[in-house]
Amino acid sequence: MTHFRSFSLFLLAFAFAAIANAQLSTTLKLSKTQYLAGEPVIATVNITNHAGQELTFYGDARMQWLTFILKDSHGEEVTPKGRAAFGKMTIKAGESMARQVDLSQIFYLSEPGNFSAIAVVHMPGNTGEGTSTNRVLFNQSPGVPYWKQKVGIAGKTGQTREFRVINFSGDEKAQIYTQIIDGRTGQNVRTFLLGEVLMLRKPLVTVDRKQRLHVMYLATPTMWVHCEIDTDGKLVSREIHQRGAQGDPELLTFADGTVKVANSIPYDEKAAAEANAKIRKASDRPPITY
Repeated sequence: MTHFRSFSLFLLAFAFAAIANAQLSTTLKLSKTQYLAGEPVIATVNITNHAGQELTFYGDARMQWLTFILKDSHGEEVTPKGRAAFGKMTIKAGESMARQVDLSQIFYLSEPGNFSAIAVVHMPGNTGEGTSTNRVLFNQSPGVPYWKQKVGIAGKTGQTREFRVINFSGDEKAQIYTQIIDGRTGQNVRTFLLGEVLMLRKPLVTVDRKQRLHVMYLATPTMWVHCEIDTDGKLVSREIHQRGAQGDPELLTFADGTVKVANSIPYDEKAAAEANAKIRKASDRPPITY
């Protein structure tokens, strides 16, 4: 009798899980399949409500309504950083909504390797099985440092950072990244994409008197991008330059430690847009009349 009761409870739990799965349709997508180790891994969970009524997803002290299962190439689960919270999300009957999540903020994902990810969405009030998404695969590469330099942190004696500029051909596109490493712990402070790069010209890199990193790279055959980054990994400024009269733009470091772009024509996006609009207007032709 005890075995029959246990089997009945198992069937009941299975039935509830099947109902939950039938009421939701879920998919998981990543922003790309190849990442530089340390950069954000952006995942998007799309949920369609087939329950016939409005659903509000929310978490509590026992369970979050959205969970992720992340595994490495050996099938071992990647260690989470702690309990993640995803807030509330309300989906009307028959409608779909998406939630975007940075997996690198939820799991320890700083090491290179191959990984797989699945998201699980739990029905409101349901603490049992949830609806699993498809499994997605992605790879993290260490990249090749093009340039690196250790610097001190202004106002923090004894603390250092290491600036790195990295070339990375993710998803068949040549890209340039900045990575900031803590000098004491060796941990990644921030890794982020500066943009697509044409290696027809070598990127120019230097550090100014404020311990800020300056990177200038060729983004298109006629345009260079100049980025300024501080020791916390904040993008302080980003400007676009065109070639000057004497050739390619240059990064010049002056005696007082300031860094400026020389031999360039600053690109004015607003002026360019207005010029393009005028060209379109000039090409407009009135209707033909007889």
